[in-house]
Amino acid sequence: MATPAALDLNLLHTFLAVYRSGSFTAAAPRLGLSQPTVTARIRTLEQRTGRELFTRLPRGVEPTPYAHELSARIAGPLHELAALEEPGAAAVPVHLAGPSELLRVRVLPALVPLVADEGELRVAQGLSEPLLEEMRAGRHDLVIATRRPRGRGLVSVPLADEEYVLVAGPAWAERGAGSADVCSALRDVPMVTYAEDLPIVRRYWRAVFGKQLIARAAMTVPNLYAVLSAVTAGAGYSVLPRSLCQDHLDSGRLTLLHDPEEPPLNTVFLVQRPGADTNPDVLRVRDRLRQAARSW
Repeated sequence: MATPAALDLNLLHTFLAVYRSGSFTAAAPRLGLSQPTVTARIRTLEQRTGRELFTRLPRGVEPTPYAHELSARIAGPLHELAALEEPGAAAVPVHLAGPSELLRVRVLPALVPLVADEGELRVAQGLSEPLLEEMRAGRHDLVIATRRPRGRGLVSVPLADEEYVLVAGPAWAERGAGSADVCSALRDVPMVTYAEDLPIVRRYWRAVFGKQLIARAAMTVPNLYAVLSAVTAGAGYSVLPRSLCQDHLDSGRLTLLHDPEEPPLNTVFLVQRPGADTNPDVLRVRDRLRQAARSW
């Protein structure tokens, strides 16, 4: 079996582009190649390594375990070689990932100046654990995670604290706002959540009221944006990050049902892939996020 060092660098560059874009078709324009050429190069690389790299799907491809391993081994060295061979070449894109809500409300607005300054950014969204696994495989340079990664393989620093608030639409808010016993007042109010196990709401009840939540969700929706939309439309109450719903609170579309002295907080972490700092733009994005997070 051929080792990565013995392989044609063009094949490895093609492999990495397919790995990161998720399809031969999407990788082709990034490489300035035709889709058949990309396909041929991947087949050649599979023949030389003796391993299947991608499982072909109806739309795109899925990396095999060996592809994850190969990406982790070659991504850093290929970036270093590009910097040595073409010091004046175009910047290598920075691959950033995180929860969709944080990306939209906090992260992307903070990074606009870097993109306007000819930086290149590739953004993915998802849950923290799958994104961190993809980072370990070399797919992302930076991940914004809602929990500290396990193990010692990834470097992480606290980025910001997210405050959680208990909210409802104005119609339902009359049932709970200002009540001495919020839990009892909300007993017959529908609850809206993004997951069947109610992780955020349960945590709020435990931290603020010192009680175990025994209610069931009346509506479960795909993400926190959908929760916000449903609650604003009058579907019931929920617990949301303040950053996501502050505009709705300010405008009166939502009402704060409870204002504890110590609201529950969740620390958001900025995680960096080992070797990613060989790309100076990764450092620019990292430093910009850390600076912006001071005002979040």
